[in-house]
Amino acid sequence: MKKKILLITFLLLILISSCSLASYSTVTMTVVEEPVCTIDLGNDSQFEKKLISKDLTNKEVTLQLQVTNNAESLKPTGEIMLVLDNSDSMEEETSTGEIRKDLVFESAKTLVSNLLEDNSQLQIGIVSFSTNVDQSKEATIEDATVVSSLNNDTNTLTNAISNIEANGPRTDLEAGLTLASEQFTQADNNKYMIVLTDGVPNVALNSNNPYYSDTTITQTKNKLQELSNSGISITTMLTGISDENYVPLGVTKSFGEIIREIFGTTENPTVGKFYYITDDKIETTITNDIYNDLIPVSQTLTNIVIKDYFPKEIVDNFEFAYVSDTNIGEISAEIDSTDNSITWTIPELASGQTATVQYTLKLKENFDSSIVGKILDTNEKVDITYNDYDGVAQSKTSNITPKLQLAEPPAELPKAGTAILIGFAVIATGLLIFSITKLTILNNKMKN
Repeated sequence: MKKKILLITFLLLILISSCSLASYSTVTMTVVEEPVCTIDLGNDSQFEKKLISKDLTNKEVTLQLQVTNNAESLKPTGEIMLVLDNSDSMEEETSTGEIRKDLVFESAKTLVSNLLEDNSQLQIGIVSFSTNVDQSKEATIEDATVVSSLNNDTNTLTNAISNIEANGPRTDLEAGLTLASEQFTQADNNKYMIVLTDGVPNVALNSNNPYYSDTTITQTKNKLQELSNSGISITTMLTGISDENYVPLGVTKSFGEIIREIFGTTENPTVGKFYYITDDKIETTITNDIYNDLIPVSQTLTNIVIKDYFPKEIVDNFEFAYVSDTNIGEISAEIDSTDNSITWTIPELASGQTATVQYTLKLKENFDSSIVGKILDTNEKVDITYNDYDGVAQSKTSNITPKLQLAEPPAELPKAGTAILIGFAVIATGLLIFSITKLTILNNKMKN
């Protein structure tokens, strides 16, 4: 009797197993709809979710989430005048063992090259200033020289900088500012002035006062403010000051006091931006800091958070797996069971960048047969929050998603055949239990 029970049990397990496997092996999967979910993130950028491949034989589909910032980085436009100090102090050796003129002028050439590489239509001109070697012309506009008029030829401009001689005895910044401002056109565009100097202004136009006088201080400061008020963006770099406490002969104010009166401080400049640096910072200040001041801010999307929600029927009946790691940002390792979602965070997406992630949904072998015949949304919805190009918080959502359907192929048996087999398995299980119970009772009687 025991052998018969074991045989029935074995056959029953085979039957149940075959019922389950037959259901998975015979069910077919189709893609009913393949809409592309598109969410605009401003005028130039968008999020996209779409089905990119399907392996219906293996009951698997691959979906892709993608965020593209199609905005072009704004390029520096308009006109720039470089105002370069060519007083003889520029020939001094710095603490690094290099000549200050070489450091400043080479960095200026790099700046010009990089700016024209960004925008070949940008117009750049160059003016040098000190005081005229002919002392009779000191404190006149001839303290400054047009080294190159506005143009966009890199070689012309860099060669012009290389040919500047540092031989002026003193520093007439007002002359340099005045002559440089006269080189701008009347066009309604961006206008920039970049002053690179190593000296405290000690001469002003039409002034016969002692060097470093209050008249020089006032006129130079007023000229800076006048140009700034006219719409010119001014950036000044001052280096080479070894002793702020030095008080020049004939005046009562120290270098530090004169500098603060004319230029203000780095934190609170008189106009624009003011870099007051040591010689070892010359290159990075000109090629990095001033360069970054001039190029417009990239059209960058920030703080992007994408939540992709899945219907419970998908979570319960499909295996989820990433094809590969996202190329930008971080994403949930698995579906969050609390709300059936994955979260993708992208701190920044600059102009021209595209962030992508792909994942697969594969039907589980032990899927719930009740979903057969239903139209299954692969996703419930997508929520997106982000900061736009102006830093303003935005929120978007969409419930557009590809749709799947499972089906049993036509067969001789009615579609309810699987249910009949399962019902038979249930009856067989009942018979097995009945047989075991009967055997147990019989054994107890025999013992008694």
